[in-house]
Amino acid sequence: MTALSAGGRAHPPADGYPHDALLFDSTAQLVDVALPYMREGLAAGEAVVIATSPETASVLRDAVGGDSLVHVVERGDVYRARTPTAITTFRRLAEQRTAEGVPGVRVVGQVNFGETERDWLEWQRYESVINEALADWPLRGLCVFDRRRLPEQVLESAVQTHSYLASADGRARNPDFVAPADYLRSLPVPAEPLESTPPQLWARDVTDFVGLRRAVAAELSTVRASRDTVEDYLLAVDEMTSNAVRHGRPPVSLRLWIGEDRVVCSIDDRGPGFDDPFAGYGPAHGDDLSRGGMGLWLARQLCDHVDISGDDEGAHLRLTVRLG
Repeated sequence: MTALSAGGRAHPPADGYPHDALLFDSTAQLVDVALPYMREGLAAGEAVVIATSPETASVLRDAVGGDSLVHVVERGDVYRARTPTAITTFRRLAEQRTAEGVPGVRVVGQVNFGETERDWLEWQRYESVINEALADWPLRGLCVFDRRRLPEQVLESAVQTHSYLASADGRARNPDFVAPADYLRSLPVPAEPLESTPPQLWARDVTDFVGLRRAVAAELSTVRASRDTVEDYLLAVDEMTSNAVRHGRPPVSLRLWIGEDRVVCSIDDRGPGFDDPFAGYGPAHGDDLSRGGMGLWLARQLCDHVDISGDDEGAHLRLTVRLG
């Protein structure tokens, strides 16, 4: 149970974010494990949030019965958003529920990993990142994984990114859990086929921000996408180019590709790049937005994929947005 301070604010669990994985093979197995988890929270006065597929949500809601502290949220509102948005959503849920006087929030979550390996990778990162990103919040999570439907790569990552495993026999520490920083650094940076083709735009030494923005905007004006998508992407490119100039080493270069289903921008400089694997999953200076540090955080929210890498030639950052 999450304790309340003298001032009435909820404290996070003492051991950080309790992050459990349930890998299930049947609906009965799902209910056998998730139902006691939910009931334990309700008995402690905690709120329970179910953010799963409609099928799973229906089963769990029927099993736990009617209770005003049980909330079912649309999975698409949480997990079809970009990963930093999902983190922000759970933090806000914790704030809202604890403001109502409950000591904490238990989440039963079921990530929509998407259809491609590229999408799987984003949510594998998320499952590792939240061990740190939610550690100071009055939250605990039970992530459920359907062995019958998920690819082996996702199931393997589930074991590596959850500190506890849940089963009908109870909750046990996971010996295969990988420390988040180590896990995140081990993930590959996927190849982007467009990068092997000539770019639509190539600024080899960025010095004129106004001129560059106009050039990028002109190229994006040909893209078949909503105005919001184009403006968001242009903002992400602006922010990350500015970051490279301020914090990297010259020359800073920018290349832009426009494909049939995506737009890709690569920003490179001669600096050492980012060493923090958690960079961009929240503002760099927390709630004090006046101190800046929002560029990468914004980019992760505005783009479908943000890939960061480095080598002897410097730092590389790639921004991708899907079209359609």
